[in-house]
Amino acid sequence: MPLYLTESDVAAILEPADAVQAVEACFERLGRGRIENAPRRRLRLEEGSLADMAASDLELGLAGGKLYVAGPAGTSFVVCLFDAERAELVAVLEADHLGRLRTGAATGVAAKHLARPAATTLGVIGSGHQAETQVACVRAALPGIERVVAYSRSEERLAAFCAKVAAEPGESHRDPSEQDVVVTITSSRDPVLRGEWLKPGALIVGAGANVPSRRELDNAVLERASFVCCDSREQAKLESGDLIEPVESGVLDWLEVHELGEVVAGEIAGRQSDEDIVVFKSNGLAAWDVAIASAAIERARERGVGTEV
Repeated sequence: MPLYLTESDVAAILEPADAVQAVEACFERLGRGRIENAPRRRLRLEEGSLADMAASDLELGLAGGKLYVAGPAGTSFVVCLFDAERAELVAVLEADHLGRLRTGAATGVAAKHLARPAATTLGVIGSGHQAETQVACVRAALPGIERVVAYSRSEERLAAFCAKVAAEPGESHRDPSEQDVVVTITSSRDPVLRGEWLKPGALIVGAGANVPSRRELDNAVLERASFVCCDSREQAKLESGDLIEPVESGVLDWLEVHELGEVVAGEIAGRQSDEDIVVFKSNGLAAWDVAIASAAIERARERGVGTEV
């Protein structure tokens, strides 16, 4: 019978390390062409939007999709998972926490494969719920992280965030931007990270903007980068303003944009030296949702969590 997992169920059974492991394996399968991933679609509502995204994981034998509605009252997420061979519904999961975990896990995978080996500091621009899982998953992927520096425009939210994740508050955007790994996870329409602030060897993860009209990284970030990758070129061409605008202005070419799955699968090398500045643009893939939902269901059945429906 299908299993139903609530937000509290998911939070009880999945740790950041579990999420990183599931999403890393997903990237490896993506790199080998074993996953079919459909880019996100957004349908307009009177106030807000309905989005859907789907993927088929040929090795897991699972297919599924995420639906979510965003409006003035907030956002609600759900993931449906199917057994591809039996054509049966396996599970339905409430997916707010699940989505935040898989987004953080993708950053963790990027950090594991693209940060310089001696990386010990993490900078975070943004202090929302998504930022919390970014920190947790990078720490899970890079145990050598000793210091986290964060900044956001709201002093009150920044103080609460730093207390929750044991980070230092920065005085400006520049403070987190000068760390070994720099994550932007904001809702800003305009760049919050300038290339001139970056130190040699930095890994930059742009994880907040996933519509063409929004950017977190300025052109100088891309100009200084020795290696640029994303989660999916197909999806990035539709929704990544951080890459679309630099390509349109001649700063970048799509031929220079690789996919992180190619690095994880060993198809291409990412970082060439400790001095390289490397960029990973994260938009969010349905393939991650299927992978992490699969991990959640496995753990739920082992521990007797959830409700059969």
